[in-house]
Amino acid sequence: MLGNTELAERTGLSKSTVSRLTQTLVGAGFLQVDTASRAYRLAPATLSLAHAMRAGSEILNTALPLMRATAQTHRINVGLAAPDLDEMVYLESIRYNPRPSLRSVVSGQRVPIESTSLGLAYLSQVREPHRSTLMQHLASKHAQHWPVIAGHLAQAQACIEQQGWCAASWQAGVVALSAPVRFQDLDYALNVSLTVMEDKDAVIERLARILLDLHAQLHRALRRP
Repeated sequence: MLGNTELAERTGLSKSTVSRLTQTLVGAGFLQVDTASRAYRLAPATLSLAHAMRAGSEILNTALPLMRATAQTHRINVGLAAPDLDEMVYLESIRYNPRPSLRSVVSGQRVPIESTSLGLAYLSQVREPHRSTLMQHLASKHAQHWPVIAGHLAQAQACIEQQGWCAASWQAGVVALSAPVRFQDLDYALNVSLTVMEDKDAVIERLARILLDLHAQLHRALRRP
């Protein structure tokens, strides 16, 4: 639940603009208003938008059976994500990791571009001029730590070019590998992950083989007439 004041603070828009927008969205059925708190929540119509997007996504409908088969066969987590501003949004996340994780990932969930394998894989293939704009934004957002982050981005870029995948351990105890995917001139990222207790190098080697095989399967399936 957010009121006009909170929405204005988060968006940087004026309160009068936010007020007009929230009234319009309530009238269109995308927001519900709680009269007691004078705040808003998302209405069910927003869920129908998500359903329509998923149903109409050719890449997701093609990838989903391949992702599910890979996750079930190898007992790992498999995800597909797309960019939105400076975050990656999971289109789907299939969880088959036998070990519990501190964090549950579901479709629609957002993760940062600059510190996740999904984001690093996406950044490795994003084209100009959007790449320069995005990098400038990230540099401004993380001014104090940017030299370290920029080094990680360059390392991931080199790894993608040499091996076809990059790795990141954004969540403690979780090894995640991702590979970039381009379809119909849009960029996505495919990942596999596993909560590990044993030697990470052995896990990365195993996950890399699985990811590259899944990536090749998806590439072939997307090229079919």
